[in-house]
Amino acid sequence: MKFIFHNKRSVFVLLLAAASLLIVLLWRERFVMEKVSPTAVFIEEHMTNPNGTLATYLQDAASERAEIAAGREALSESLGLWMQYALASDNEPLFEQAFKQLQAYYVIRPDLYIAWKLDPQGDAHVTTNALGDDLRIVGALLQAADKWEQGRADRLAAASALSRTLTKRTEQQGYMVDFYDFKIGHAADTLSLVYVDIAALQAMRDHQMLEPDAYMRYESVLHKMPDDGLFYPKSINVSTLSYAYDDKVNLIDQLIVANHVMETGNKPDKLIAFLKKEYDTRGRLPGQYDRKARTPAVNYESASVYGLAILLAVRTDDPAWAKQLYKHMLTFRGQDARYPGGYVFDGNTHLFDNLFPLLGETKLYNFLKK
Repeated sequence: MKFIFHNKRSVFVLLLAAASLLIVLLWRERFVMEKVSPTAVFIEEHMTNPNGTLATYLQDAASERAEIAAGREALSESLGLWMQYALASDNEPLFEQAFKQLQAYYVIRPDLYIAWKLDPQGDAHVTTNALGDDLRIVGALLQAADKWEQGRADRLAAASALSRTLTKRTEQQGYMVDFYDFKIGHAADTLSLVYVDIAALQAMRDHQMLEPDAYMRYESVLHKMPDDGLFYPKSINVSTLSYAYDDKVNLIDQLIVANHVMETGNKPDKLIAFLKKEYDTRGRLPGQYDRKARTPAVNYESASVYGLAILLAVRTDDPAWAKQLYKHMLTFRGQDARYPGGYVFDGNTHLFDNLFPLLGETKLYNFLKK
């Protein structure tokens, strides 16, 4: 009887120790998630130009091709993601700063469109927009107008003006297309599926800035979108309504589309199952895949892939997968001691490889807090 008593007591002590360790680990994770992200601090300290615009790269470099951003040039993509971060972190002053940046530098008058790229001084040398960035910004403006009363009228007015330009000037065959050149009046004939930001389009419809029938066309693009058994197409031709695939699949694109699909009420089960299996097998998610072979096409990993995968895990109510992705993502952060909080490699980084992880991290924090 004495042996049995001591044995039971030992088991109890072991269980108590295990429970205590679990509590400590959970508290440690919760404490880390509750901190202000060092990535946001890195962006504000190292990726911000003197005029307040967000630089595309950490290191300065001359632009060699007008259609590709270089060095400290600023992108409307970055502005939209920064607005989304301000919303997710409930930071109205930060959002207001971004809104002022939009009005001061990005909105080109009198046409009232958003230039997709600026030089480091804030001047636009391009005459085209980028639809996905536009919709992200318009969606953020409408979300902010619904979230915060102060400044509501100005944000609604800006969203309305930008929406009107998109629907009146850039539509082709009933669809807004990837880009429109406001100088020569030339429009693309494709709509990239990463640009079908259904949440922003819903907000435009709800605020009477997009006709219900027009919204249904975009929703139909996602509903009718085929796949090759796993991966999504790259784009749709708005004249023929035919979908096109890339031979090499970029996981960033796939994950953005998957997040859009979730907004329609569908779940990208095949892609999620594939990504989980790949991670379990390889311990990583390479940035690109050969579409037909279903094998990695590159060796590198992208912090953006993990940030977007976290967003997808949160949307699918999968905290275990989200935490797993988050922990792996953090192994890429702060590797350069000069730039704590940044996803910096070889002394340089692209801003979206910090913004998507920051957004995923913030959404995960909000999700776990609930």
